[in-house]
Amino acid sequence: MDFAAARHNMVECQVRPNRVTDGAIIEAMSSVPRELFVPERLRSISYVDEALSLAPGRWLMEPMVTAQLLQMADVRPDDVVLVVGAATGYTAAILSRLAGTVVALESDVALAKGATALLADLGADNTVVVSGDLLQGYSKQAPYNVVFFDGAIGDIPAAYLPQVAEGGRLVAVVTRGSGQMGRGTLFTCYGGRASPRDQFDAGTPFLPGFARQPAFTF
Repeated sequence: MDFAAARHNMVECQVRPNRVTDGAIIEAMSSVPRELFVPERLRSISYVDEALSLAPGRWLMEPMVTAQLLQMADVRPDDVVLVVGAATGYTAAILSRLAGTVVALESDVALAKGATALLADLGADNTVVVSGDLLQGYSKQAPYNVVFFDGAIGDIPAAYLPQVAEGGRLVAVVTRGSGQMGRGTLFTCYGGRASPRDQFDAGTPFLPGFARQPAFTF
């Protein structure tokens, strides 16, 4: 399979038509080999416009969702970025070409190990993969200018806001209930509070443990 051609088609047919105009994002997504970040059996479909299963309960978001969230995050060359639920490291690899420092948080030790090797092979020297509880973030490298949730969430866990720099951005697909369409959302943080702004519809699987818990009713 001609993966370079598939990558070009992904950008021209999925990314650009969804109003992604940031040249740095387009260049990064045109050059990072997405096929390396999926199981070998899925490499032939690694550029399709749908989420791909990486491991039980873990997914690679569809390209247009990743691209739109990246554009919303407005990543700058000196930013410190936290990727939550980095899985095999694809989004971290993209961000390594946009940001100054990338911390890729992953709870699955096997996925984290694989991501470390892939990112090293691609020369992402400004990126480190760490293992830990996704709901708790990674305070050791805080504060972060950008937090990128690499999967849907119901709410931002309370542990995250103290880890975001003043004026920092969090981006995620926020889905309020199972089976519902989510919204690509930008949260801007000032004074320890996050102000949301919804920007596009998106359906992507939840990160493990991030689905909103149903409220108790009598």
